[in-house]
This record gives sequence, structure tokens and C-alpha cells, in this order.
Amino acid sequence: MHIPSDDEIRSLHRRHAPNPEAFELVYTHCEIVARIAAQLAGPDPLVRAGALLHDIGVYRLYRPSGEPDFTSYIRHGLLGHELLREAGLPETLCRFCSCHTGVGITREDIERQELPLPPGDYVAVTSEEQIVMYADKFHSKKSPPIFVSAATYTAGVKRFGEDKAAAFTAMVDRYGEPGLHDLAAEYGHAIT
Repeated sequence: MHIPSDDEIRSLHRRHAPNPEAFELVYTHCEIVARIAAQLAGPDPLVRAGALLHDIGVYRLYRPSGEPDFTSYIRHGLLGHELLREAGLPETLCRFCSCHTGVGITREDIERQELPLPPGDYVAVTSEEQIVMYADKFHSKKSPPIFVSAATYTAGVKRFGEDKAAAFTAMVDRYGEPGLHDLAAEYGHAIT
């Protein structure tokens, strides 16, 4: 399988970003997630590519005017999966988009919460997918962007059920907590 280079991925982001601000927000987040994932998995080319691509679907949430419409943000993973498929990337890479949201979205979650997603299980299965999904939890694109501690994420994910909090806690136990202080200082984002 061909794994695109960092330059190829950056070009793909530039091609789909509706404006420079969206590119800066999304691509910087993806770079940060790639750096967190590298702390957890070491220098793995597939993990790096997956981390750099996982949020590319966010660009499809922008209106033609260039303004974001995040009312259906839950769909960004599937939108990214479609975007990468349309670009000819293999399913292995597309899945990093559709399987990174929360700690995984199941068919049961979709039905119970009446989520605007096609029925299905959007859950990280491979170790590479799990690392990217987990690394993503430690940085948020909110305005302004922030780093998120494990304790803060655990408290927030409880609103979706104790099972989601338990799943995240199991990942913390398995992978450990990444070092966020140096990254926070480098990027100028607070840690919550």
C-alpha cells in the first residue's frame, strides 16, 4: 500500500481547505495529533499518515462563503472518509477519518442518540486506528485551540455514558498519557 508523504498530505489539505484560516486550524491540529501519536507509537508511517489525514473531512463542513457550519460536526469523520476515497486513497487510510470520533461510535450509539449518521459501527479496530483516535483526544480545535488532559477528557466523555469513560480510561491504562507541556508551550495552546 502506498502511504502518502507529508508533502502529499499537506497538498491534499491545501486543495480541500476552503480558506487559509481553515487550513491553519485543521492542518495544525492534525500535525499536533501526529506528534502525540508518535509519542505513543514511535515513528510509524501509517500512524503518521492517519493522524495527518484524520480530520480532513472538517473542510466539507464549511459553507461556500468560507464560514464554518459545525452544526453537523459529528459527520466530519464520514465526510473525510468520502473525501479520501474520492481522492483514490486506500480504505486503510480512509478509516482513520471515519473511526476516530469520540472513543468510537456504534450502531447502538447512532440509534440511541439519534445521530445524523448512516447506521453502522465507526470504531477504531487496528492498533494504528486506536492510536490515532486516542491521540486526537488530547487536542481540540475549539476557539482558541487547547490541549486536553486525560482527566478533562474523561470527565467530558461521561456525558455520553459511563461505558465511554471506561473505554477511554482503558486506553489511558494501555497507552499512558502523552507529554503535553512541551507541545503546549511550542504551539501556545493552554492545557485544560
